[in-house]
Formats: sequence, C-alpha cells, structure tokens
Amino acid sequence: MKKWIKRIVLGFLGLLLIYALGRFIDVYRGSFYTGNRAPYLMMPAPNAMTLRWQTRQKGQGQIRYGRSLAQLDNSLSETSVAEAHELRLQGLEPGRRYYYQIINKLESGATQTLYSGKTYWFMTSPKTGQAVSVRFAVLGDPGQPGKVQNQVRDALMTWLQENPRPDRGRAYLDLLLTTGDNAYRSGTNKQFQTGFFSPYASILKNVPLWPAYGNHDARRWAFFDIFSLPSKAESGGLASGTEHYYSFDYANAHFIMLDSSASSMAVGSKMLNWLQQDLMASKQKWIIAAFHHPPYSHGSHDSDNRHDSGGRMLDMRKNVLPILEAGGADLVLSGHSHMYERSWLMHCNYGDSSTLQADMLLDKTRGLTQPYKKPGRDGFSGTVYTVIGSSSKHDQGRLDHPAMAVSLAESGSVLVDIANSLMTVRFITKHGQVADQFSIQKTPATGHAMPCAAFN
Repeated sequence: MKKWIKRIVLGFLGLLLIYALGRFIDVYRGSFYTGNRAPYLMMPAPNAMTLRWQTRQKGQGQIRYGRSLAQLDNSLSETSVAEAHELRLQGLEPGRRYYYQIINKLESGATQTLYSGKTYWFMTSPKTGQAVSVRFAVLGDPGQPGKVQNQVRDALMTWLQENPRPDRGRAYLDLLLTTGDNAYRSGTNKQFQTGFFSPYASILKNVPLWPAYGNHDARRWAFFDIFSLPSKAESGGLASGTEHYYSFDYANAHFIMLDSSASSMAVGSKMLNWLQQDLMASKQKWIIAAFHHPPYSHGSHDSDNRHDSGGRMLDMRKNVLPILEAGGADLVLSGHSHMYERSWLMHCNYGDSSTLQADMLLDKTRGLTQPYKKPGRDGFSGTVYTVIGSSSKHDQGRLDHPAMAVSLAESGSVLVDIANSLMTVRFITKHGQVADQFSIQKTPATGHAMPCAAFN
C-alpha cells in the first residue's frame, strides 16, 4: 500500500514538474517578438529623451536629430548590432521641438533609412517647476485590439484636433499615460505589438509614454524589456532603484507610477517607504498618481470584495491611500475595472463602501459645474479618484459605489489639462462626447491638515 502511495505522489510531482517546465517555456517564448516596431519615446526630461524601436534584421542603429528638419546636424549611434534598439539623446534644450531620423546599418554594410520626415519629432520637457500648460491623455487597459480600441483612439485624436491648445508651437499632447493591461491576453511581446504598438504608433512617435504595470502585463516577462523606465530619477523625482515603481516631473506637476500588480503594498514595504520619501521631497504644485488596481470600484471588479484580484484593491485602499493623501495627491488614475468611474473630492475612506461617511466627501456642491477648491499641497485636503479601464473594451458592473460622483458603462479615454493653478479632467467617449468633466482649483495653502483619525 505504501509503495502505491509513493508512486502516486511521485507521479503527481512529475506532472507538476512537467507543467512548470511547460509554463516556463511558454513564458520565455512569449517574451520575444521578431519583426519591426515603429519608434516610441520614453523617459522625457528637460535635456533628454529616449527613443526605442525594433528591426527585423540586426543592425547598428543611428539617430540624426536637430531643431530643424533641414538641419539634422546631431547624431548618436549604437555601439553594437541588435534587433531591439535604444538610444538616449542628451544635452537637449528644455521645451524645444526636435526632428529625428532613424537609420539602420546592417551587418552586410548596407544602410537603411527607416523613419524620416516632418511627422517624426518630439518635444523635450519644460524646466521643472515651470508654470506652463500641460496636456496629457490617459488610456485605461488599452491593449485589446479591435473596433472599440480604434474608436476610442480616433475619438481622442479628433477631439484634440477640434480643440487645439492655445500655446502655439506646443505638441498636441505632452504625455501619454496608461493604467496598465497594455497587452491582452497574456502580455506576450507579440500581443504588445498587435494590441499596443501598432494601433498607437502614430501617437507614440511624437508623445512620450508612461505605462502602468497591469496584471495581464505581468503574465510574461516582456513589459520591462520593452519599456525604458526611470529607476535613477532620470526624469526627475526621487530615485526608486527599480522600474516597478518610480516618479517623474513635468513642468509644475509631479507624477507617481506605482506597481499594484507585483510589488508589496504592506506597511513598511520598500515601495511604500519610497513613496512617502518621494512625496516629502517633491515641491511641485500638482501631485498625480497612477496604478492598475482601483481602491474604489463597483464595476467589473468589486473593491469591497477582499478576495477580488487577490486583495490588491483592498491593500491599495488601506495602505497606500493614507500616504498619498497625506502627501497632498490631487488626482489618482487607476484601471482594471473595465468602465469609467470618478469620485467626489474626498479623503480618509480606507475601509469598504459601508464605512464611507458624509464628511469624507468634500465640497459636494462643486465638481460638476464649478471647480473643486483645494488648498495648495495640504495633506488630506482632498483627492479625486478615477477608474479608467475601458479604452479598448468595457464590461458590466453595479456601478453604484457611493464615493463615485459619476459611473459610466462606456468606453473612452481621459484627457487632463493643467493651466498653472487649474486642472481640468475630461472623459471622452468612443463617440467623441465629453461624458464627464470636472476641475480642481488650487487655492493658497492653509497648512492645517484634517487628520483621518477624526473618523475612527
């Protein structure tokens, strides 16, 4: 009898080993892609920009660039041949437009001009702290190729064309953020190509990208190979020492990109300790945070269900929000739940929706028709939470979370404009309609934070 038990156990362990080996091979193979990938911009700074692209044939990449299309008198070349290419241009001037041309020198000695012309340009970041206008778009869970994805993208671009920025010479967008799940279903490199890089290529060649790390992205190893992310404060902020979470500055705004999919969100964890230090170090007027798992949602995911998504929505709400709110966060962007939800200006709700108290919702008379008033960088003076997870598909849900001022089962994207002390946020549907709009007006700081202990 004992021999049979031993055989069964050994057989079971053998099956587990075979499954694990198969899984490893699947993950490994899914992390590679052979083929062309158009240029995309990353890690913008006042004096630098990173360009990445991929070629089917190995070669030595070169970028020629300059302030005028007719004078691309600067160049930078790779030191070795590869299929995946990456070059960081440095010594640039802040807030300036640069045109670029990408050349591939093949191992045979032949030279190919891959990308060139008036549509290949980028703009460096303004000087840190400068009070210039900022316009950025947010795509939520954007990686499902198809009709909805195309409609959302085209509606955003049409709205931008019909509502140009008043600042002549500025880019139509300064930044493009995502809330994660950039490639469905499994985050393979090939899925990144078909579900992200191909459909958004016309934007990515001009507008720097800041992607959040979603749970579908985490199913393979491609994400951190594909994207260049600042672990050493290359774009401002406080060095995190990891690409999983980091911060950056743009004009008078400070952005924080957190990892809710793989990093620990326990009290005292490395990410939370870094977050607290980063917020204390920043002197920027605006604080914007982005990550994948929403702290508040009654959409296709339920933030009240402690078992939903492995409890990561609960951890975010319980452990991360107190740090963000104490640091004066103004706007929080999340995804994962495939619809659009937007809270009131609020603070101090770290339990489920049944624990929400009326006094946690600040200034409910405003937001829909008048700007929310928020004093400076005061801690706990109010944060607006958005769930934007419907840029390539939308699902169904109750959409009745009491913290939410607006809840929509609709696909779309978010556009944010900052004009010194005024932030305006719009949700643009796949039909090109502005289905939600709100503003936050910064007023002089009072220095009097309302402790959340008052609600306990």
